[in-house]
Amino acid sequence: MSSKLEGKVAIVSGSGRGIGREIALKLAADGAALVINDLDAAVAESVTQEIVAAGGRATTCVGNVTAPEFAARFVDTALSTFGRLDIIVNNAGYTWDNVIQKMSDEQWDAIMDVHVTAPFRILRAASEYFRRAAKEEAEQGHEVFRKVVNISSVSGVMGNAGQANYSAAKSAINGLTKALAKEWGRYKINVNSVAFGLIKTRLTEAATGDDATINISGQEIKVGVNQQLMKNLETMIPMGRAGTPAEAAGAVYLFCIPESNYISGQIVICGGGRP
Repeated sequence: MSSKLEGKVAIVSGSGRGIGREIALKLAADGAALVINDLDAAVAESVTQEIVAAGGRATTCVGNVTAPEFAARFVDTALSTFGRLDIIVNNAGYTWDNVIQKMSDEQWDAIMDVHVTAPFRILRAASEYFRRAAKEEAEQGHEVFRKVVNISSVSGVMGNAGQANYSAAKSAINGLTKALAKEWGRYKINVNSVAFGLIKTRLTEAATGDDATINISGQEIKVGVNQQLMKNLETMIPMGRAGTPAEAAGAVYLFCIPESNYISGQIVICGGGRP
């Protein structure tokens, strides 16, 4: 294993599948210890065991990121298991689309909760440890950088029809990123956003029918993209195709390594050339 992130500890929400899984595996391959999270205990544990089998360190924190008690438990899992926390990736999320005249309060609130309130709570829960650790390290003459990567979307940068809730939420996470970059710069914490374009995951793969759904807290939510629409979307991408979860993870990784120590408050689009 590489040692660029050796000794670092990362928590990645929604890391049982898709992009989150690839982020976790990439950070682990570079030496970081991981706290894996998912709603599904089986898939979370599978990623944890995959990392351990490869010679890495990982543990599991199962739960819904929108639960009021989750943030403290997520952060505490890292501290109690590995003794420190260096990297936070707020990745968990999903879409629940509709045009505004048909969008319910439930749809709006659910998407704001998972994409804005949950990351806010996780970062707030980590703030006491971050501030205390930064003070102790400064007193000892040590320079230690920590990383926050919030996952955004091109929908949060330029909007998207049928996604008033998602576009608003992803725009809000960019605002949170910029605010915390200013608040936490003195603690040597880099806070950045990666805004994904079209990435091939279970949420964007070709729909197989009306039964293509995911279950979020008992609510069945339709996922998948019409195959012809998917092709049309890909023609708008300069590189001519959707990205892979591994490519998406690569963009997040760039903000986790020492080479990004003087980059903060930025929003980088990972979209194959799409502005």
